[in-house]
Amino acid sequence: MATYKKRGFKPKNKAEQQQFDEQDSTTAEVFSTLDESASRSEAWVAKNQNYILGFIGVIAVGVLGYLAYNQFVQAPKEESAANELYYPQQYFDQAVNSTTAKDSLFNLALNGAEGKYGFKDIIDEYSGTKAANLANYSAGMAYLNMNQYEEAIDYLEDFSSEDDILGALSKGGLGDAFMQLGQAADALGYYEQALSHSTNEYTTPKFLYKAGVTALELNQNDKALGYFQRIKDEFSKSEEAQTIDAFIGMAKSGK
Repeated sequence: MATYKKRGFKPKNKAEQQQFDEQDSTTAEVFSTLDESASRSEAWVAKNQNYILGFIGVIAVGVLGYLAYNQFVQAPKEESAANELYYPQQYFDQAVNSTTAKDSLFNLALNGAEGKYGFKDIIDEYSGTKAANLANYSAGMAYLNMNQYEEAIDYLEDFSSEDDILGALSKGGLGDAFMQLGQAADALGYYEQALSHSTNEYTTPKFLYKAGVTALELNQNDKALGYFQRIKDEFSKSEEAQTIDAFIGMAKSGK
């Protein structure tokens, strides 16, 4: 057992003297080993300091470069892109709310006019910005409304959003495009993605209904019944619920 050596303490006999001498020797060896390790570490640092400093420098430059890029490049780019998006979005909104000349307005939104960018220009010139991402959504929806389904798919597949409404609408728009192309199984997959993206009073009953109708077309009556029943049970005040009993009957009868 180790013995704590009090200050001014003198050993009573030779045995204690020998024990303390051995303890001092062990302590000296420990410190000697520590000194040697420290010396080796210092020597390694001295030998490799250029590499160490270089590595630290690379990290520092990377961090500073990232901050500078965000402040002086990305932020102005985001602002400029957002300003450019305002013009074509006006045409898009007019087209949605218009009863005539829809295609002309959608084309202006897509391609721009009077020296102003359209959605496609923003996507090309401001890639990686939030505005370009939104332009993908609007371009996809414009093509969908113009019955150009393959183009709609191209743009909507490039759009991504965590927003409950926009995220679900983009997936549902893909479902609509595939449905119009006669690819019901693909359409159902996208309607189901729209349903899993979020649950809300606006998009959920809409895509439950479309998923149910598509499932009926694919002779997946049990799945269709589940979707229709959810509308009846969870969204009874929705527009889709007004005629849902008839669709439930169709799913149950297998017709």
